[in-house]
Amino acid sequence: MGHVPGGPKTVISGLLKALGPEGTLLLPALSFAHVNASQPVFNVRETPSNVGKIPEYFRTRSGTIRSIHPTHSVCGVGVRAAELLGEHHLDQTPGGEHSPYRLLKDCGGQILFLGCGLRPNTSMHAVEEIVEPPYLFGELETYRAMLVDGSEMEIKCRRHDFEGYHQRYDRIAALVDPYELMAGKVLSADVRLLECKSMWEKGVAAMENDPFFFVEKQEPND
Repeated sequence: MGHVPGGPKTVISGLLKALGPEGTLLLPALSFAHVNASQPVFNVRETPSNVGKIPEYFRTRSGTIRSIHPTHSVCGVGVRAAELLGEHHLDQTPGGEHSPYRLLKDCGGQILFLGCGLRPNTSMHAVEEIVEPPYLFGELETYRAMLVDGSEMEIKCRRHDFEGYHQRYDRIAALVDPYELMAGKVLSADVRLLECKSMWEKGVAAMENDPFFFVEKQEPND
């Protein structure tokens, strides 16, 4: 979306103002690039995210809390943040039944795509987990999570795989009704706002019909 005066702080402040005091803002804080089988330690306070400057600013911002998950944590602030993030560590997959990705559909959640198109949609991984297509999961791995209070926790979790496939989450646009996927502009950025409940209902239905609906096979030279 180009340069924004004030940088990530301006973006987060604008989102919080739009949500108001009764709203909750969640951003992914994915750390799969930093935490893996050869580096299996996740520090809730210190492990950086690997999805850009805005989520990383939000992660380090005073008052933000973070879910306990080694590769697919989520950060949040607001009245329902603790509720949505508090049990992520109970899942053995990134988008399991306790994850904020799955819980968001039951509380009127929306997903905002700010200048990035519809492809980078981490919540769709949770949709895929319902169907468990053959490309999705790698092996179960054991991680050590270091918590805010200094204690530690062992977490066993399956990683996502996707070997040989490109993600095509933009195909959700063809499934939902126009009022379920609103479009607009913020400065020069194209923005999309997707109703989470509709994404889940129509995404799961599409994958039950075709487990490969949201991916395409990589060509040898990709």
